[in-house]
Amino acid sequence: MGYNIKNLNSVKAIQIPTRIKKSDLCKFGVNEEEYDQFVKFKKADAQISIIIKIGNILKIENLSLKKANKNADYNQIDKRAVANYQEMWKFEDDVSFWLKLFTGELNPKKYTEKTSTKIFRDNRRLFLNEMSEIIQNKIIKFFKRNIIVIISDIIRGRGGLSADWMLVTRLDRVNNTTTWTLIDINTVMNFLGKGEVCISTRGSLHIGKITLQRKGGTPDPTKLQFKMKPCQLFNLEK
Repeated sequence: MGYNIKNLNSVKAIQIPTRIKKSDLCKFGVNEEEYDQFVKFKKADAQISIIIKIGNILKIENLSLKKANKNADYNQIDKRAVANYQEMWKFEDDVSFWLKLFTGELNPKKYTEKTSTKIFRDNRRLFLNEMSEIIQNKIIKFFKRNIIVIISDIIRGRGGLSADWMLVTRLDRVNNTTTWTLIDINTVMNFLGKGEVCISTRGSLHIGKITLQRKGGTPDPTKLQFKMKPCQLFNLEK
């Protein structure tokens, strides 16, 4: 993190729970009025308090933690209902409708007049490349136009528990070894956000090195899910 260890008086780390009770807000310096926004945009999994000897200065560093196997493919970084993302990013109702068909929150078999499709690859949902070219371009245009705020929200978050760093641990089961990399969050966002915004051959959406797809499985099968390949961050060390 760039600190001179000789200048530090103390370092203390605490785990940040996935769900934070209102009664615990004082631990993080947040009042009750800010609670909803605080938990909604939380991305930190651990918080480090650093006290510097000279001036007794307190510094706080928030970490987003990712654990992966060496041969791991994807790791979830954000998951919410379409309506939650619409509230965050203010996309049009038309985009919301098609994204709900994409996740299966709306069953495409009930909307064949709008989809102009009666045969689906999956009767539970509609893939993006099964939508009309006009709709595909509309979705791509929205994510391309708003890529900075989208990448920031799903990786850094907002407010008191937004992430300053991302720590990835990588397990090699063959050799029974674990390696790690610690990258500042701006570098992570720039790296993952670099690339095209386009629809994949499988009918999901690529946003740089991030993939947007239907959650599937249990629980929450009809939510949107953003995924990344955490082991790619080890390439930034070279």
